[in-house]
Amino acid sequence: MSGGGVGGRSAGAGGREAAPGSRVRLRPRGGADIFDLALVGRTAVVERVEEDMEGGVHLVVALDDDPGRDLGPYNQLGHRFFLRPDEVEPLPGEAPSRTVLVAGIGNVFHGDDGFGVEVVRRLATRSLPPGVDVVDFGIRGIDLMYALGDGYRAAVLVDAAERGHAPGTVSLVEPGPDDFGGVAVDAHGLDPAQVLRLARDNGPVPPRILLVACEPSARTTDATWEMRLSAPVGAAVEEAAALVERLLAEEFTEELAQEGAGG
Repeated sequence: MSGGGVGGRSAGAGGREAAPGSRVRLRPRGGADIFDLALVGRTAVVERVEEDMEGGVHLVVALDDDPGRDLGPYNQLGHRFFLRPDEVEPLPGEAPSRTVLVAGIGNVFHGDDGFGVEVVRRLATRSLPPGVDVVDFGIRGIDLMYALGDGYRAAVLVDAAERGHAPGTVSLVEPGPDDFGGVAVDAHGLDPAQVLRLARDNGPVPPRILLVACEPSARTTDATWEMRLSAPVGAAVEEAAALVERLLAEEFTEELAQEGAGG
């Protein structure tokens, strides 16, 4: 199948809407081959809503008991299945679980440019609120573009960025609709500003997108070949990880307050 993700869109399924993050029960129909029989009655999470070149809508789902599922929606180990909306049954009382995307950006072979990747690696070992996906995107800009359209309420991008500060300075930027907060970013094939613009052109993106940036010690180029962070940037990894944890705590505190007000 070929086509692009329709991201934050949902698809009608079993009389209700199935959006990214929704939990569903699988009811495959048609050929009833061995794969269909193995999926009947299994529960899964909708990861993406895809549209093929003929306009057909498919749900990309990951089984609840897939051992590779916890590696994140863009891992290569977990199995993903494509089903039509009429082949899944949304589970009653199950709200979409996908809430915040934390995206590590950068090239680990280019010195300080690997800062964002190192931060998310550290965060992946910690206990974070349910609904948070921590993903090392590296330089996979297309994957990040589609992820920004996958129905998250907020996204935190982590990257090295030149902002004119002392090396190792960690800062928080919230880009506007038409800019990236004045940040000059060149991530060697993955420019967050360009990815964000493409994601917005492709469809809905999270209402809130933040950039946790770290000032590199020296500008890297494609000729740079260094797999270690400089001392100032390496020392800033824990500070940035702690900042992301505080942002997540604030985001979920606001969510609970909104739920209380709505109830």
